[in-house]
Amino acid sequence: MNTDRPIEIIGGGLAGLALAVNLRRAGVPVTLFEAGAYPRHRVCGEFITGLSPAARNRLRLDTFLDGAATNREVAWFARGRFLRSQRLPEDVPGLSRHVLDARLAQAFVAAGGDLRTHARVKHTTDAAGRVFATGRRRAASPWLGLKIHALQLPLHGDLELHLGDEAYLGLARIEGGRVNICGLFRRRALCAKGPDLLLGYLQAAGLGPLAARLAQVPLDPTSFTGVAALEFDRRAARAFEVRLGDACATIPPFTGHGMAMALESAACAIDPLIAYARGQREWPETRRLIKACLRRRFRVRLASAHLLHPFLLEPHRQRWFSLLSRARLLPLRTLYRALH
Repeated sequence: MNTDRPIEIIGGGLAGLALAVNLRRAGVPVTLFEAGAYPRHRVCGEFITGLSPAARNRLRLDTFLDGAATNREVAWFARGRFLRSQRLPEDVPGLSRHVLDARLAQAFVAAGGDLRTHARVKHTTDAAGRVFATGRRRAASPWLGLKIHALQLPLHGDLELHLGDEAYLGLARIEGGRVNICGLFRRRALCAKGPDLLLGYLQAAGLGPLAARLAQVPLDPTSFTGVAALEFDRRAARAFEVRLGDACATIPPFTGHGMAMALESAACAIDPLIAYARGQREWPETRRLIKACLRRRFRVRLASAHLLHPFLLEPHRQRWFSLLSRARLLPLRTLYRALH
């Protein structure tokens, strides 16, 4: 008879699902509440960079990455002008959230987990054994995220990053020959929907050549999604409750670390929660250990991203970024490692 204390996870994104699967593998009773259902599309770069080997092994993530694209070369552009190529220090897997979330949810249920979709938890106060993985915090913010998949889009390398007027957009190879197109934009008064909204934002941001290029290839309208009122918080684990993934802290998307941070945060929580479930630790100590791990893992990464972010969004800083990049004076490899 299982006498372990139960764990309740609110939110079934990457952090909540990865944690739930690994707690069930250890025999811990877990109930996961998710407001939506699976499979589904999310605004996400859909490539995993910045995930430590220790976290990847602890989560046994490789079993869920079958069919992922392997990405290494990044091409940088500013307003349609090629700046330079960058070779990443390691291969970066590209896999859609549509596939990865569904695989994790199926594994959780197969392991005996209690998955409750279309379920919103009314009482969201802290309680022993309750973990919040509810996604990005909404705030008064001018930023908008948009995402869609292209079906037949040749790339200049494996990844492309395009800088525009108070905007940037990433293109990344994912499974099945698809390309994920995901961008951050300052909100504008545009009257369009679906793929046309994304193309309109590209035009408004001075990325007309890219918009024209995308207009020539098939775009999957069912994969289009957006999210508004984005907040980027450089301080991790400030809340009293145990919060994981974007509910803990949201890193600027240019880093490509959103998926990695969600998974890293889940890895931080597994062992303390197993000890709590087995009565080896009480909740206050469990909560303290998880939050201390989150601060260690993310403090420098978030601060570095916060400092770099304006250079990818603000036009006058973009000019310096472009000049230094074309002159080969921008240490992209050093910047990449600063975010790890």
